[in-house]
Amino acid sequence: MNASTSQHTIQYAGFWRRLLALFLDIILFTILSAPIMYLLIGHDYFYWLAGNEDHLKDISSLPFVLHKLVFFIALFLFWKTLASTPGKLLMGCHIVDATTLGPITYKQTLIRLAGYFISALPLYLGFIWAARDKQKQGLHDKLANTLVIYHSDNYAHQSIEELETEFLENDSGRMGKAL
Repeated sequence: MNASTSQHTIQYAGFWRRLLALFLDIILFTILSAPIMYLLIGHDYFYWLAGNEDHLKDISSLPFVLHKLVFFIALFLFWKTLASTPGKLLMGCHIVDATTLGPITYKQTLIRLAGYFISALPLYLGFIWAARDKQKQGLHDKLANTLVIYHSDNYAHQSIEELETEFLENDSGRMGKAL
């Protein structure tokens, strides 16, 4: 695997950054899905969100299954089309093929999604694995041969000379177009 992207070392997205991205995704999905679930189920939906399932004995499980299914379909579509989710985008993260650092394939996307279920089964250990892994890969990343990389907009890693060169190249390009 190539250890650099455009002259810079790859920054793997760490466990806490990825966890925050997941929380952002869950919050966003819950906000977007709450009105629909409320229309389908009524106020009992909010009891379900709070984990109080005593109120749900008489309600069909179909809306809840659909809720989860739509979340996983959304994950699949975001991963394949944007190489990210809204939460990962907000955190500056992208999912790439671990070998080529290019876009992930449909097969990798499906394996990664199935890997989410496998990672969650034993006390979420497959996700926690990313905290200790050298490349910050969770079990689902290992199974799908993917990486989550972090793109920093911070220029602190560049020297003054690199920044000057970059500025002059960009500035002279603009000047040439203006003339």
